[in-house]
Amino acid sequence: MKGVSQWVLDVGVPIGILVGVLYVFAARAASPSDVYQAFALLSAPRHVLLWIASVIGWLLVPAIIGGIAGHVIAKRIDRSKAVASNAAFTQRRLAQRLSPPGLIEDLRPYFHGTHAQQGFVDAWVRVAHRNDWDRAQDHWELFVKYVMSTEQYALLDRHECLRQAQNTAKMALRFAALTGQCLVCERRR
Repeated sequence: MKGVSQWVLDVGVPIGILVGVLYVFAARAASPSDVYQAFALLSAPRHVLLWIASVIGWLLVPAIIGGIAGHVIAKRIDRSKAVASNAAFTQRRLAQRLSPPGLIEDLRPYFHGTHAQQGFVDAWVRVAHRNDWDRAQDHWELFVKYVMSTEQYALLDRHECLRQAQNTAKMALRFAALTGQCLVCERRR
């Protein structure tokens, strides 16, 4: 990554200065709106400096759009769940293969559960979701799903992954819920 930032400094800054100088001189020869329209390829250039600005715009606009698209795609790929290649093809034990996948816990039994479960449901359902059990359950399942798809849980057995993701979600969500906030509601706004 350091090489990319060094390249931006070595090449990008001089190109930016060159484009800025060209813009200033072309704006003096024509108008700033004519220079913008030549850079953006919106109108035909009428001056030599505008032709240069048009060629630079013809080269830079697709490069900038491609760079932004490449960055967005690379970030999206980086956020996906990564599994090490040595662990991707390991065979699971027979008990792991035969057991059905676990289900994300329903929050309704927590109402009469342990003190910790009652405290979580009180904060999550009553405070953060104003007693809307269906929305609280939906947001709980979404949050656990997102926690399970992170890189930290990639190498875990599916049952252990679910158990640890739910425990992590309870800790993360309870603190926010006590202040009256739901992280999923905030994210969806």
